Amino acid sequence: MISFAGKTAIVTGAGGGLGRCYALELARRGARVVVNDLGGAADGRGSGTAADAVVAEIVAMGGEAIANRASVTDRAGVAAMVEQAMSAFGRIDILVNNAGILRDKSFMKMELDDAQAVLDVHLMGAFNCTKAVWPVMMEQEYGRIVMTTSPSGLYGNFGQANYGAAKMGLVGLMNTLRIEGAKRHVHVNAISPVAATRMTAGLMPQEQLDKLGPEHIVPGVVYLCSEGAPSGAILQAAGGSFSLAAIVESPWVELGPQASADDVAAQWERIADLTNARPRG
Repeated sequence: MISFAGKTAIVTGAGGGLGRCYALELARRGARVVVNDLGGAADGRGSGTAADAVVAEIVAMGGEAIANRASVTDRAGVAAMVEQAMSAFGRIDILVNNAGILRDKSFMKMELDDAQAVLDVHLMGAFNCTKAVWPVMMEQEYGRIVMTTSPSGLYGNFGQANYGAAKMGLVGLMNTLRIEGAKRHVHVNAISPVAATRMTAGLMPQEQLDKLGPEHIVPGVVYLCSEGAPSGAILQAAGGSFSLAAIVESPWVELGPQASADDVAAQWERIADLTNARPRG
């Protein structure tokens, strides 16, 4: 049985939905949890006390948790959150970068301010939180970090250019940190969930949403937080099913240093043949 006894976890966006489920299960398995949530609406506006409610749930079941309401876009607030965790628990073993917002519109109609807001929360928010815990994990020579990517980032989705760009950016961040953290046993992975939360309400038929409860994503995230977790994996999860996503390459086709665009066009079928493709990383 996977146990987190003696370990400390920070879960961002943990006031509801996926983050709440992660925080509760980590606590059930012995982790001391920092429940971070600004308490805003799905578009990131406003604030509330959602984090306190989740802390109360954890304490009621005999666990240890503290609330934090910093925005992941606020570097000073994130630094204070890490200081709060270290002061309360003395170490940080796990970071789940879950906080996110949606401001969906087609690319033609999307305002750049809405694009920036989504990039700031998803991509830079994860960057800020990871940067803040990185020295702690590197010094203690242990850490587990989970990024939250999305099928919208991996494969695209109409109306989510901002969200998709941020989510694919997190894969790039994961790929580099997997390399940089390897010698200090800091493993960095990504979860790509499809789940019914307030962020997905209205995006899929209710019958489909009913089968995609956030609790079905939890086993994958808990595994990626564990001592036995891999590093550099993109774990897809939906309704109790799991798969591994990967970036692959077709075999190289040698056209020579004098190759022209016409040569590329003529050989395109060979270049694009993924029959013998292999994953990178």
